[in-house]
Amino acid sequence: MKAYLVLDLTVNDFGGFRKYIAEIPAFIAKHAGRYLVQGAQPTPIEGGWKPERLVIIEFPERQKAEAFLGDPEIRDLFEVRHDTTTSRLVLVDGCT
Repeated sequence: MKAYLVLDLTVNDFGGFRKYIAEIPAFIAKHAGRYLVQGAQPTPIEGGWKPERLVIIEFPERQKAEAFLGDPEIRDLFEVRHDTTTSRLVLVDGCT
């Protein structure tokens, strides 16, 4: 079953965030992920959720997404994201 990482982020330091933008695609590919949505500005329709930018990454299975999240080589990049953005991240399984 496919799994999806959904990232809602506000970039606070674009200059510092550039490293993340440049390097993260290789790690996504390493774990068989692919972008479905990449930094798009969403249009809120209902409720109080007002994301500024959305990223949705598809993985062929949850284990690949979890391996991506747990990859020790990516920790420094996650720190860059944490230091340069306000972000919220969820992992969700797709439909069978």
